[in-house]
Amino acid sequence: MCPLKEELFDIFDENMNPVGQATRAETHKHGYWHMSFHCWLTRREGERQYVRFQQRQMSKDTNPGCYDITAAGHLAAGETIEDGARELEEELGIAVPFETLVPLFQWREDASGIVNGVPFIDREFNHVYGLVCDTPMTEMKLQTDEVAGLYEADLAAMLDLFEGRIAAIEAQGVRPGHDGLSIPAEPVIVEASHFVPRDSAYYAKVLRLLRGLT
Repeated sequence: MCPLKEELFDIFDENMNPVGQATRAETHKHGYWHMSFHCWLTRREGERQYVRFQQRQMSKDTNPGCYDITAAGHLAAGETIEDGARELEEELGIAVPFETLVPLFQWREDASGIVNGVPFIDREFNHVYGLVCDTPMTEMKLQTDEVAGLYEADLAAMLDLFEGRIAAIEAQGVRPGHDGLSIPAEPVIVEASHFVPRDSAYYAKVLRLLRGLT
């Protein structure tokens, strides 16, 4: 059996100039700048607007178990930002043309930590998008090796959470079931500290811009 080929990234200097390629492990070990794609899903029901977010699997090499962007991922070597839309189909089972996504902003992220005794440095140029999506969560097929659950919460409450006006919110969601189908999960109480550690301004900016999409 041939060994699995390790994921390869294009890497950049701090001014987003390409400088070469490196494996995923090398990139996170040495803190090379690389590209990632973010897409946040939102929907409206009556007067209320909701935002969806995923829970990362415990097997992830960065921020395991944390709540995170609805669908996101690194761009592999040679990929363009448009190729990032594949993350929606891979992680959530929904095929979405890149042209339907709404560009929100770019965000520079510089994070570090330790997972299972292994330190990492994650330096990313994040390309952030939004999408209005009414597909029921129970109809989404979660990528079980990446996504532990998919949840949604009131957008206004999430904004209050990340701007420090409330301590926690309740979210409803689904988790992977058998045969790739999603099944209802128990409601969860979520604090800002349960999300991937980022500047709270990132989350607040996302939420404010999502309000204009519906």
